[in-house]
Amino acid sequence: MKKNIGIYLFISVILFSLFGLLMIYSSSYIWADYKFGDGLRYVKLQGLFLLVGTFLMLIISRIDYKLYYKYSFPIFLFCLILLILVLIPGIGKIRNGSRSWFGIGSLGIQPSEFMKLSLIILVSKYLSNSNKDIKSFFKGIMPVLMVLGVVFLLIMLQPDLGTGMIIILSILSLLFIAGANMKFFFIAGFVGIIGIVILIIIAPYRMDRITSFINPWSDPLGTGFQIIQSLYAIGPGGLFGLGLFNSRQKHFYLPEPQTDFIFSIISEELGIVGILVVASFFIFILYCGIKISLNSKNLFSKYLSFGMTFQILIQAVMNLMVVVGLIPVTGYTLPCD
Repeated sequence: MKKNIGIYLFISVILFSLFGLLMIYSSSYIWADYKFGDGLRYVKLQGLFLLVGTFLMLIISRIDYKLYYKYSFPIFLFCLILLILVLIPGIGKIRNGSRSWFGIGSLGIQPSEFMKLSLIILVSKYLSNSNKDIKSFFKGIMPVLMVLGVVFLLIMLQPDLGTGMIIILSILSLLFIAGANMKFFFIAGFVGIIGIVILIIIAPYRMDRITSFINPWSDPLGTGFQIIQSLYAIGPGGLFGLGLFNSRQKHFYLPEPQTDFIFSIISEELGIVGILVVASFFIFILYCGIKISLNSKNLFSKYLSFGMTFQILIQAVMNLMVVVGLIPVTGYTLPCD
């Protein structure tokens, strides 16, 4: 098992991606046919991304991870420049209210996605070299928080609170694994609450999201519409669901059924069985990631594998919490779609 864990992880990721591709087709073909006259539009695009992603994954898996250690800062700096460039009108494209994309037409790239990984690499290197100082706030943690603050600020200027929160929680998880003092996390939680209040004050539309989260039926045709339709999709699913391709909510009721709320369609069509399939894939990926980390020979590779694994799981959990109404709606996509 120790030698084959990477193979098992690769197979599970491919199978999960194929499952996601199937559900993208199921959730999108009606909307795609209506909007573009091509019911296969989204699944063809996602299939292309899957092929390119698999090819790149195989190439990158051949790269010695020590190169990431050596070039961690140049990689981070490059991603930081991209985050700055995307804020410039005419260069960055606005989608769903956020200037967070480079792209032409319907094809786009989010530089924040590259930053999510580059920051994990940079912080993993820092922690591997400064592990003895991690108990000290000023010597061990403050440098990480300063870099994290700059990245978070640039992402909030887009604005993209969802990605910003994923990055913050991913880095905090690395600090936790590294052995930071627990007092720091209590203070960070308190500061985080204050920060969220400030973000709500300076952007009133976020208060609408909080209100719709507390009581979505207070504005069922406005801010509460998406979560209500999501719950209407999940509720009837039962044990086996309504059957593959038989969702009702994808018939122009649930917005974004093929992206942020694809889990709602999975629940509606495949029921608890589909939910268990999704959960099983994520649990197995978590298991493989932890095993790889524990088997790593040095601190950098341990932190790197932990960080990447936690980042995937954090994003998945936050998406599921949005879909079932446990946290306010924001732009978390499920990593399988």
